[in-house]
Amino acid sequence: MKMSDDIVQAFNDQITLELTADMTYRQLAIEADAQDLSGMAAWLRHQADEEIVHANKFIDHVLDRGSHPRIGTIKAPEIEPGLSPLEIFQAALAHEEKVSEAIRQLYRSCTSAGDIDAIPLLHWFIDEQIEEESTVSDIIGRIQLIDDDGSGLLRLDAELGSRDVESTENGD
Repeated sequence: MKMSDDIVQAFNDQITLELTADMTYRQLAIEADAQDLSGMAAWLRHQADEEIVHANKFIDHVLDRGSHPRIGTIKAPEIEPGLSPLEIFQAALAHEEKVSEAIRQLYRSCTSAGDIDAIPLLHWFIDEQIEEESTVSDIIGRIQLIDDDGSGLLRLDAELGSRDVESTENGD
């Protein structure tokens, strides 16, 4: 089914948001690296890589349906230097929540337009966003439990740095 112009624009907006998420995670990784938290930085860079894969999934969907995706303006992340580890992950969660709502809105738009061909892809993304928000929320909870315990923070940093970094190209 050919996509309507409105739905193509909604997908283009989502593509741009996914690429903005990539840049946001990269900036947050810089903040972690600046504090010598290389494990957290590696985890955040892996998240950034996943956002590119997500953008590519949306791009491929638009192309596969005979439409032409376009990337919009990507604004620089509004991340202040010197964020604490807790603030870094709170910023990550806030951005994931923004992406989740955008995907839900895209789902609503496709449903309203009768674009049932987009629904399987959007179901995958809804599930993915539930997982993403849960994972980041868990990290925030652990940082809050650690509080000012430097050794606890270093243990969490090491754990996040040991994350399996298999290729994200398969959508895993």
